This record gives sequence, structure tokens and C-alpha cells, in this order.
Amino acid sequence: MIEIDKITKLYGSTCAVDAVSLTAETGTITAIVGTSGSGKTTLLRMINRLVEPSSGEVRINGEPTHAVKPHLLRRRIGYAIQGHGLFPHHTVARNIGAVPELLGWPREKIAARVDELLELFGMEPAEFRERLPLELSGGQQQRVGVARALASRPDLLLMDEPFGALDPIIRTRAQEDLRAIQRKLGSTIMLVTHDMDEAIRLGDRIAVMDGGELVQYGPPEEIVAQPATSFVADMVGDAERPMRLLSLIPVSALLEPGTAEGAPLPAEATLREALSACLWTGREAIPVETEGTPAGRVTLAAIRARAERHA
Repeated sequence: MIEIDKITKLYGSTCAVDAVSLTAETGTITAIVGTSGSGKTTLLRMINRLVEPSSGEVRINGEPTHAVKPHLLRRRIGYAIQGHGLFPHHTVARNIGAVPELLGWPREKIAARVDELLELFGMEPAEFRERLPLELSGGQQQRVGVARALASRPDLLLMDEPFGALDPIIRTRAQEDLRAIQRKLGSTIMLVTHDMDEAIRLGDRIAVMDGGELVQYGPPEEIVAQPATSFVADMVGDAERPMRLLSLIPVSALLEPGTAEGAPLPAEATLREALSACLWTGREAIPVETEGTPAGRVTLAAIRARAERHA
């Protein structure tokens, strides 16, 4: 569990982060969102003491971070940034194994962990472990960057705009990878982004920063449906609100008896995905299945009615 308690950062007379408090539960993703200069990156960097707070305290599993030497603290906290930050002249294996090597892991244990993570990210170890970063695509480099941050099994993974340099298609795939791996490993992640769609897609809870202050903190559906300030409302966007709410609701919420033509969607798919499938294929209803077994259908009329309630 991560507890941020009235953390503040002053640069002279400028307050970059102003008495921010929040708690992130173990095994969750917290997305910190805001415009440029809102203090979100400074807040993130105070957690691993890349930036020292002016006042306040951060506790990880009850232990104040100021009680731990910075270099030892950072070895316990994974850190992934935009552009990956890979060592260009080191192989994929050496990049991923960098922190375990610093921690004194045996060579065999490091090699096993490298292969385990490459397999987890869908990269065949024999094919990728000896490659250099320049021999990888942007998406592959991003995967290696996240794998390196996870290599030592850290208590916490911090991510600062990790997907900002990727094109939209690869970015969506990288987000899906991260969410799937987080669920599998039970990692605790705090992620900075300026993209509200990314925050909604990834976050179990969203922290909205404005002018150094935390103006709202809650689950995505609360941020979208009940913005606390005009700034949060602008971040959500009036025109986008219905679609963003649909992206938070599984099709199982509107499931009804009956059948429909065409390829089915799993029950955990979102209403936004069902709407896209209806519009793309010209269907009035989409079949839904649970673990390969037909479960009913969701109709275009029902999806539109739900969207109109939030318009």
C-alpha cells in the first residue's frame, strides 16, 4: 500500500505540488492525470525520491521512504519512462537484468528471470535476449522497458508517460499488455499521463492534478460521471462523456435473452466495444458468450439508451 501524506514541493516561491494526500491499495493501478505543469511528474518522482519533498511523507507498506537510503529505495521500486531509457549498447538481457545484477542475484537466477519476463511479454527469449535496443521496434522497446522495471519483483512500479512516444495502434496494444500483466502479477502501479482515455482505460483509481493540487481522486466512473471541478469536467470532455462511460460498463450489464448473428463478444467486453461492433458491421444486436458458451445478446438500442442517459 502506498500512502502519500500532505506531500509538498516548493521551488523557491513556486509550489509545484501542494499538500497532496492519497492512498493507493496493493495490486491496483493509480493513474495520475493532468495538463503540463500540473505537478503530476513531480508527485511521482517524490515517491522514489528522484525529487526530495519540501514537506510531507510517503509510506510504502507503512515504512516512510525518507527512512531508506535513496539508492536502496529505488532498487525496490520499478521505474519506466517515456522513450524506455534502455541502455543502447547493452543487450535486451542485460537491460532487463540490470537491477537484479545490482542486487547481487546469482547469474542463473537473473537469466531465468529475463527469460520469464520475455515470455510474459510475448517475446521469444532465444530470439530477443541477445538483441540490442536499436534492433527492436518501438513497441518491443517499450515492452523491454517495462520488463526491466519489473525484473526485481518491486513493491511498486512507477510509470511516467510510458506510452507517450508510441503510435496509437501500438499504444493501445501496450496498454492492454500492461493491464493483463498487472492482473497476472498483482503489481501495484502508479502511472502519470496527460491522456484521460489512457487513465480511464488503465486506472482502478484516477488522481486529477491541477496547479499542483489534487482536485479529485476516485474510480474512473466517478471521475467521468461526477467531475468535482470545471477543470475535471474539461479533462473528461462533455462530448466524450457518454462514450467514456460506455467504456467502463461491461456488456453483461445490458445482457438480454436471445440470439444474434455474427461474431460474439465476451461478457467482459465493454459497451463501447459492442457499439463499435454494431456500427462497423451494421448489426442491431451482438451475441455475447461466457467462456465460449452463448449467454444472450446486447442490442444497439439498449446501448444507445444507456449512452443518452449520460449525454
